[in-house]
Amino acid sequence: MFRSILGFAVLAILAWLGLKVDLWNSWDLVGLAMTVLWLAFIGFVVYLALRFVSPRTADRIRDMIKGRPADAS
Repeated sequence: MFRSILGFAVLAILAWLGLKVDLWNSWDLVGLAMTVLWLAFIGFVVYLALRFVSPRTADRIRDMIKGRPADAS
């Protein structure tokens, strides 16, 4: 009986630690996603500013990133 209570206690501690590590990793992923979204927003603002100042340069940058469409033949 003492052995099974001790086993359940150890199992509960391991489950608690596993859940804590899992949630910690989840929050790291949320932080990483927010960083990526923030950098994408900054890139979008820079692209809009470039589009306003020099539309031709913005078109060349868009073509460089997306690739040129294939010629219809």
